[in-house]
Amino acid sequence: MPNYHRFRVEGGIYFFSVVTYHRRPFLVTPSAQKILHDAWEVTQARFPFETVAVCLLPDHLHCMWKLPADDSNYSIRWRVIKNLFTVRYLKEVGIEEPRNESRIKRHEAAIWQRRFWEHTILDEDDFEAHLDYIHYNPIKHGLVERAADWKWSSFHKYVHEGIYDINWCGGDEGRLQGFSFD
Repeated sequence: MPNYHRFRVEGGIYFFSVVTYHRRPFLVTPSAQKILHDAWEVTQARFPFETVAVCLLPDHLHCMWKLPADDSNYSIRWRVIKNLFTVRYLKEVGIEEPRNESRIKRHEAAIWQRRFWEHTILDEDDFEAHLDYIHYNPIKHGLVERAADWKWSSFHKYVHEGIYDINWCGGDEGRLQGFSFD
């Protein structure tokens, strides 16, 4: 079994990609959205973190979190979110992918991929690149032509704050106006 080493910085900002099992496209259904929102809030109350940016796509999500100054344990947060979501989703919706032998043996549901991808944000340029990536993702996947047309994204918050132009759709034009990394 692989031994995953994750870079951890107390109080750091992290980018994540979390994917559904077999990339099943159910995350933007009303029931999944509500369940994920509730799991996110419960987890945030138990293990504080700031959601810097998020984009929910049909089969995965991307987000950036800022952890408290004395904390670097993002894994516990993802474990709780995935667990709360899975239990409630199976109870209320009851649909999952067929489980393979390994998942049956481990008593794992077939809702999420086991792992998640994490990247520690290193500096302002890295932050801006990942913020853009998060908000450009619906365009990249051919779901919309403009970031403003995707409703499951923090892009709208950043437009409201004057960080992005409403017509931004990638590239350097209209990029992160008025944003301060500090």
